[in-house]
Amino acid sequence: MKLHGLQKMTLLDFPGRVACTVFLGGCDFRCPYCHNFELVDGSAPAIMDEGELFNFLKKRRGLLDGVAITGGEPTLRPDLIELLRGVRALGYAVKLDTNGNHPDRLGEILSDGLVDYVSMDIKNSPEKYAATAGLEGIDLAPIRESARLLMAGETDYEFRTTVVDELHEAADFEGIGRWIAGAKRYFIQAFTDRDSVPFGGLHAPSDEKLRAYVDIMRRYVPDSRLRGVE
Repeated sequence: MKLHGLQKMTLLDFPGRVACTVFLGGCDFRCPYCHNFELVDGSAPAIMDEGELFNFLKKRRGLLDGVAITGGEPTLRPDLIELLRGVRALGYAVKLDTNGNHPDRLGEILSDGLVDYVSMDIKNSPEKYAATAGLEGIDLAPIRESARLLMAGETDYEFRTTVVDELHEAADFEGIGRWIAGAKRYFIQAFTDRDSVPFGGLHAPSDEKLRAYVDIMRRYVPDSRLRGVE
């Protein structure tokens, strides 16, 4: 497997773990606010293969205790399961980031016990999902099934939404809340602009708006929080 990025240490990407973050290329969404669009459009070169990653992890035993796998969309990769097995064999806990659009692959990963934590994006309310994902249309059934698998399963998880002022409003969080009511944990995180974001003119909501959105979500998911805002 070709890997397209490695953050050698993070205290943020894997809750409760000192981890590294592995970036995989390819995605079936085209979110206009994506921070990693160079992974989506294929312009990011591969930096290593899984053998080199495993060698790195062997040397970091005792310094790291987790590996976060992100993208792009990792579940698109046909060799993802072998990568997860290799990381687990080295004694590391594993976190997986996903857009939830591939429940068959996610279900296999969960049933095989290959991850300890899943972070699944909820892009927006159902009515605005396609536009927020940068698509002309979308079948939400796979995403709903991935959410159901997480909510009904034993693997620890969170849902999260990256909030863009031009794409989200209070009514959207009522829709999200009704969708994932009773979920274990939900985070709102504000959009942050950077050079790799594919579309300009997007902005983060005010802290006041973000807090109001969290208040809405707490009616449906009591453990709803802001990430990155004091």
